[in-house]
Order: sequence, then C-alpha cells, then structure tokens
Amino acid sequence: MSKKTMILLLALLLVVGLGGAGVMYNGLKDRVDADALATENTSEEKGEFQLAPDFTFRDSEGNEYWLSDFVGKPTIVNFWASWCGPCKNEMPHFQEAWEEYGEEINFLIVNLSAYMGDTREKADAVIEEGGYTFPVYYDTSGNAVDTYGIRGIPMTLFVDEDGYLLAYANSMLSEESLQRGIDYIYPPEQ
Repeated sequence: MSKKTMILLLALLLVVGLGGAGVMYNGLKDRVDADALATENTSEEKGEFQLAPDFTFRDSEGNEYWLSDFVGKPTIVNFWASWCGPCKNEMPHFQEAWEEYGEEINFLIVNLSAYMGDTREKADAVIEEGGYTFPVYYDTSGNAVDTYGIRGIPMTLFVDEDGYLLAYANSMLSEESLQRGIDYIYPPEQ
C-alpha cells in the first residue's frame, strides 16, 4: 500500500470515528441520568457530613469572595465553562431555580475562567446570549479547580446553611436532579 493511500485511509478512519462520536454525543446529551446526584453521606447526623472545602472566586467587578462568606443560607455552587455543551444545556434549569429560590438560596454560578482556555469575555457572552440573570462569578486563579480536584464539568455542589456539603453532581443535572439537590439543602417544608 502506498504512503498516499495509507494517509487517505487513516484520514477516512479519523473522519468516520469523529462522526460516530458526534452521533453518539447528540443521541446521549439529552438523556441525563436523573440519579446523577450523589449525597455526601446517607446519615441524617450533621456530624457525619464534611464542611465544603473553601475556595476563592471573584464577581464581575473583581471583588474576591470565599465560599465560607455565604454560610448562613443554603448554597448551590455550579462550576462551568463557556465551551462546555452540557454546562450550557443545564443553565435554563439553574435560571428557573434561581427565579424560584433566589431569595432563600445562594446561587454561585462559577465560571472556570482559568480552565482550558476559557475567559470572562467568553463566559459573559454565553450568559448574555442566554438572557440569564442568576449571579455569575469567576474562578480566575484556578483555586476551585485545585480545591475540588475538578477534572470534568459541569460540577454542582449543594451546601447547607451551616456550610456542610450534602450532595454533589459530577455531570449535567436534569431539572429533577437539581430539584432533588435543592430539597437536600432547603427542604420543602421551609
């Protein structure tokens, strides 16, 4: 087989492989596992849960915050990037939840601006294009990635009013999974 034929064959295999991966992704992207939410512990005892590790992030004006600054109110932390399709797919769910619970729950939608080429400008464009009004923050130093060992996104944390991590998800959340996480940190009887 000639070198030219070998290169053409490899190129064809690459195109077919990428096409197949694209078809699989499109077929699976909307089939979210409603049980993707993991609880940090099954015990009802607070002492059995772990305090959510603290990390720093910034608002749009450059002010620095720590996760611990939000203790006193249940908090949802969502880590995302502008190039992440699943992150963008779950944003409407966060918008709806923020509109319903924004007074009772802190929503920290944290763009990983220091992660794999993302920037605040790209993140802001996604937020503006989607018409989202929930609060957006930025991890410009990579502190969240380091603190939580983030290797894939989206990632969502559900932290109770005392700062304990009660549940998390290492994948895109369905509307049902997001509601279940909210129910962990802000039970319906409240």
